Amino acid sequence: MNQVESKDVSIGIAAGTGAYLLWGFLPIYWKLVDHIPSMEVLAHRIVWSLLFMIIMFFALRKASQLSYDIRYLITHPKIIAGISLSAFFISVNWVLFIWAVANERIVEVSLGYYINPLFNVLLGVLFFKESLTFWQKISVGLAFIGVSVLTFSFGQVPYIALLLAFSFGMYGLIKKQTKIGAMTGLTIETLLLTPVALGFLIWIHGDFSSLFYSDESGTAFLLIGTGIATAIPLLLFGIGAQKIPLSFIGFLQYIAPTIMLILGVIFYGEAFTPIHAVSFTFIWIGLIIYSFAKTSFMIKMAPK
Repeated sequence: MNQVESKDVSIGIAAGTGAYLLWGFLPIYWKLVDHIPSMEVLAHRIVWSLLFMIIMFFALRKASQLSYDIRYLITHPKIIAGISLSAFFISVNWVLFIWAVANERIVEVSLGYYINPLFNVLLGVLFFKESLTFWQKISVGLAFIGVSVLTFSFGQVPYIALLLAFSFGMYGLIKKQTKIGAMTGLTIETLLLTPVALGFLIWIHGDFSSLFYSDESGTAFLLIGTGIATAIPLLLFGIGAQKIPLSFIGFLQYIAPTIMLILGVIFYGEAFTPIHAVSFTFIWIGLIIYSFAKTSFMIKMAPK
């Protein structure tokens, strides 16, 4: 590896790690706005994310690229339909995340993002006819056992965790199909959602005077910051994904749910019973097996 490649990998590792660290600590931010209804926070998140992304395009001198992408999409309605669907799934994921944090369900959020990589394996089988290796089958089976332990022990399905895994998995699946860049994709998604978000905000407030909590400067700044909190990790992830192998990204993605789990249990006093420990252990073992099996496959497939 030459010096330039080594520098790119270092930048990629730093960017990818930064993205997952920010995602891991994101519940702290949503706790600061838990006095506002989740759907309202979601609407603000959409509006401010769009504004922030537009600013970023101009700051990075990529406004012409955005203009070109929009003109291209206008002539390709199937791609617009795909982006609309991805916008729906990411908005579902966002509001579930915000609601769960506000209602002291951070541990379940963490569970959802531990399950997500293994759920992606199932999506590959269903939509791309991918065949599971022996160890992938073991990994998915262990995750199923882990979820079943929680379900039968507490008498209810951990629906928040499963819906988070499902919505984010479907979002990734559709993004893979549309093949639109991270920046353009997020901008178009929020652009499509913004009229609905603004309409909802006006409907619940009745007028513009209280729409952005101008009389509560602290709340107003926190709501504006939701756009930054949304966009920056995605931009860092985009940089990381371009510069480091996908297998390494696979290891980094466990940073976020681990931080969420620690936050939920230690800092916010959420319950983590022996049943939780058994369930998470099955899922962790499944993830470890899956990660090593995937890495071994990538090594075998690498050019000699």
